[in-house]
Parts: sequence; structure tokens; C-alpha cells
Amino acid sequence: MSTLANVLRLCGVAVGIVGWAALAHQASSRGGGSDLAVAVAVVPALAVLPLLWRFLRPAWALAVVVVVGGLLAHFWPVLRNNVALLYYWQHLGMHLALGVLFGRSLLGNDDSLVTHMARLAHYGVLSAEQLRYTRQVTLAWTAYFFIIAAVSTLLYLLASAESWSFFANVLGIPLVFLMCAAELAVRQFALPPADRTSIADTVRAYRTAIRDGRVFAARR
Repeated sequence: MSTLANVLRLCGVAVGIVGWAALAHQASSRGGGSDLAVAVAVVPALAVLPLLWRFLRPAWALAVVVVVGGLLAHFWPVLRNNVALLYYWQHLGMHLALGVLFGRSLLGNDDSLVTHMARLAHYGVLSAEQLRYTRQVTLAWTAYFFIIAAVSTLLYLLASAESWSFFANVLGIPLVFLMCAAELAVRQFALPPADRTSIADTVRAYRTAIRDGRVFAARR
């Protein structure tokens, strides 16, 4: 794919993310809601449904899709009148799921999730320093997701809807980028140059893991 095509694709993704955040913030800041507000809220959850075909048998994957579709159709009027709660559960559930995914990989003697990704980036060969560091990074991301979930809950319960929505919907993506930038900065001091993973290698490893279903397969 050409450089121009990559740039245009990244711009399209960025515009989509910004647009989704703006719509989510506007919808969850209000008391009531609309069909569009509910649709925007459930898009992230529906986006993961195609992955079911990678990890489940076709019959089970189809059953999940049918059940989810039926539940959405049945509860749509209720969700439309509780948009802020819907967005809260969506934000909380996503971060708890990611926290469990990263944290679960720390159990036992197998590779942690970040270690697994590093192996893909370094073609299966990791030094002792890389093994130690990637395990610590997995722990850091686990703590990050659970802390964000806890802060989100406190703001939802104790602060205004606008304050919670700004944190969850507007600051969500910038906080992830800030965490990535902090880890990248720490990596420069924690690992020797030969052991550092470039951004290009990280992207390649991520694409390989998603394509082959190896992100979740690493700890099943």
C-alpha cells in the first residue's frame, strides 16, 4: 500500500475517532437520548463481533450475534432513555475486559501479553532484559485499565454527567496515547538499543497477532 494511501487511511481513522468521541460526549452529557446516541454507544461492542468467527465455532458465533441482536432490539427503548448509563457500562466494561486480558496473561509461567507481542516483533527471540521489561509493561497496562475503570466509576457516581463524559469520551484516546508515549520514553532507558522495539515492528506484530488470532490464543 502506498504512503499516500496509508496517510489517508490514518486520517480517516482519526476523523472517525474524533467524530465518535464528539457524538458520545454530546449524547452522554444529556439526560435523555436518541436512536443515534444509542447506535453510537453500541458501535464499539458490535465492532468486535466479527472477531467471534476467529475464536468460536461458526454455530456459536452465529448464536452470539443472534442473541446480541435480539437483546438490543428488545431493550432499545430502555437504552434510549438511559444513554449516560449505557455509555458508562460500555466504558467500564471495555476497560475491565482489557485489564483482565492483560492481567490474566501475568498468571502462571507463560509469556505475558506484551511479551507475546514482543516475540512476534523480534521473530521469537527475546533477551532476559526484554522478558523482564515486557512483563513489567504488561503489569503497567493492567494497572492502567483498572485505574481508568475506577476513576470512571467515581466520576460517574460523584461528579456531573458532563465531567464524567469529558473524562471517558474526550480524554479516553489521549490518555492511551499518553500512556504509550510514557512507555516509549521509559523503554529508551530500560533497554539497550538492540533490544528496543520500533513502532513499525510493534505495528507489524499487532497486525500479525490480530490476523492469526494469536492475541487471545496466547493465554487460552
